[in-house]
Amino acid sequence: MSQVLLNQSALCPVSELSVTVPWGEIRGKVWGPDHGNPVLCLHGWADNCGTFNTLVPLLPKECRYVAVDLAGHGRSSHRPPGALYAFPSYLMDVRRVVDALQWSKFSIIGHSMGDALYPEMVDAVVLLDSYGFLPTDQKEMPKLIRQGFEEMLLFEKTMEEKKRVYTYEKAVERLMSVNQTLSDRSAKILLERGLVQVEGGVVFSRDFRVNLKNIARISLEQSLELHSRITASVLVVLAESGLEKMFAENEEKKFTSALLQAYRDKNHAVVTVPGDHHIHLNKPDIVAPVVSDFLYSSSHVTLTLLLILYLYCTIYTGLTLAFCLRLCTHQHEGIGRLSSFF
Repeated sequence: MSQVLLNQSALCPVSELSVTVPWGEIRGKVWGPDHGNPVLCLHGWADNCGTFNTLVPLLPKECRYVAVDLAGHGRSSHRPPGALYAFPSYLMDVRRVVDALQWSKFSIIGHSMGDALYPEMVDAVVLLDSYGFLPTDQKEMPKLIRQGFEEMLLFEKTMEEKKRVYTYEKAVERLMSVNQTLSDRSAKILLERGLVQVEGGVVFSRDFRVNLKNIARISLEQSLELHSRITASVLVVLAESGLEKMFAENEEKKFTSALLQAYRDKNHAVVTVPGDHHIHLNKPDIVAPVVSDFLYSSSHVTLTLLLILYLYCTIYTGLTLAFCLRLCTHQHEGIGRLSSFF
């Protein structure tokens, strides 16, 4: 049985969350009243729950916001040796957290398994500069899956246990160099949970394996089928200079157009705001009114579970991570490109 521990901060109304899982713990943060409408906030690739530090204080005060560090990120435990970071595993992690919190209804952003397994639990979803079930060209799937296997095997053979040690200033520079839409302030917010103090400096806390290519893929046809089954209220908040601008290939842009049309066909809200991919963290005052209006207008009596997915990636990335509570997939940089990050 999962165990939930809350350590209340004496300095601000924020609690630290700890949920026991078979390989360690899932950590996170909690804002808001004990009996407020539950809102689950999930970050994206190579991020941590600190990505919501600036946005949550601007959202409705009646809600209880729980933001977690997904496995291998932030202060959460790394997966056991030999384990891959892929959508089904994250889905199980989210269910473990939700069960430990004793939430009976919540929003799901799902790859194929998300809606198929838990449609009765879907309530409300907010996607921040994300499209939901982002597909892969079927012709590319065998190659990408094989690359995922090869990267994992290479990692197990060649990667050293010792991580690169940085000064704090160099760690900030490193994070901003691979995430160029992050402001200096935003980078430092993420590093509050993204660094571990060691002798001689700091190291990045996340598991290197999150950089490996995801072997769980979905086609456009499968993605559209899943969209057709969505019963939750959905708000898609796109940034003018955000994720779509990062897609270099016409095929990928065609995917995003098809997905957005699928949302519109079901009368879901699609809104575009000025800014870049990190707009929710860099300038939350632009995003907060849109999200707040959606929460207030949604007539959810028992539970509103908001999935706020922050995904940061580039068009040249190779790994697609699917995150739950109506899962958002995102492409990652492969082992070859980011091996020096750690």
